Amino acid sequence: MNEKIVQTAGRAQLGNFAPEFAHYNDDVLFGENWNNPDIDLKTRCIVTMVALMSSGITDSSMVHHLENAKAHGVTRAEAAAIITHAAFYVGWPKGWAMFRLAKEVWKEDGEDGGKE
Repeated sequence: MNEKIVQTAGRAQLGNFAPEFAHYNDDVLFGENWNNPDIDLKTRCIVTMVALMSSGITDSSMVHHLENAKAHGVTRAEAAAIITHAAFYVGWPKGWAMFRLAKEVWKEDGEDGGKE
């Protein structure tokens, strides 16, 4: 059985201020789109990582999606390969920004590989 994605962040953070946006976020984006069975969750997480990376999103929402990717089976090695591959297409600085976040998300999975 597939895990059902449930999101409440929209209502929790914007419910009184922007209830329609909260509805679209929680019920449509995450409720319907993320639960569409045509793409498995791991693949959906990878697509989301690359889409946000290409947009230059490097805030807490990207951290959430990296953690979500890890929770749905994206390994440290896969994350590094995905980010490296995408960096050639979306921009090297965006790759660097993603690696700064990804190193934190996967840090307990082994040495971070950097010398600081």
